[in-house]
Amino acid sequence: MTGADFERIRALIHQRAGISLHAGKQAMVYSRLSRRLRETGHRSFADYLQGLERPGSDAEWQEFVNCLTTNLTAFFREEHHFEALREDLRARAGGGRALRIWCNAASTGEEPYSIAMTVVETLGVSAPVKVVCSDIDTKVLATAARGVYAADARGLTPERLKRHFLRGTGANAGHIRVRPELARLVEFRPFNLMGSAWGSLGEPFDLVFCRNVMIYFDAPTQRRVLQGMHGAMKPGGLLYVGHSENFTDSRELFRLRGKTIYERL
Repeated sequence: MTGADFERIRALIHQRAGISLHAGKQAMVYSRLSRRLRETGHRSFADYLQGLERPGSDAEWQEFVNCLTTNLTAFFREEHHFEALREDLRARAGGGRALRIWCNAASTGEEPYSIAMTVVETLGVSAPVKVVCSDIDTKVLATAARGVYAADARGLTPERLKRHFLRGTGANAGHIRVRPELARLVEFRPFNLMGSAWGSLGEPFDLVFCRNVMIYFDAPTQRRVLQGMHGAMKPGGLLYVGHSENFTDSRELFRLRGKTIYERL
């Protein structure tokens, strides 16, 4: 991988997914993309990138993005958000209307299922709530939709394991599967925050989880995404973000309401 190859890759992933790769990521990029070169039969990064930009390469574009996205997650990560979610669900439930929650960057599903478990524990299994879950990485979304995890998955209490999961037997021993009544609350779909298809998300959301996503974007990209999210949310809707993310530069869109929770203005 030449310096020019790396700079081209940085430009392409920023253009396609909004991700800003700094210079120190060259070894990581080499490790992840070299597998695609082997699988596609390209002898150099330059050849691979030329092929990527030819017409009809949509499938490989998706593989390129899948390779360069980061997926770090766990059940009930940043527990304080789920304590706050319980209160927010109670405050917004009722009135004969369904609640809509968007879990962005859903990764392999631990976060959306944590949201769904919180919904069931707070409002009951028949609660009129839909959790729309999206990610730009189609491979992790496929894992999330299966809803199968190691039985010792981090973040799950014995009580939650018993209530919300089925234990595998025989060839499936050592694994757990999300119960159907939990899975029915959750809908998975690919979505690119850099795209223009915000209207495809449907009715505006009451609550949005977009945690530890903006840290991969530069300031102009953050601004663009926040504007899109603002349009996809109901007035007074809540945006849950990562512990290191701060949006004080977008005060006309969102105001800080609690610990890393913003209210849509």
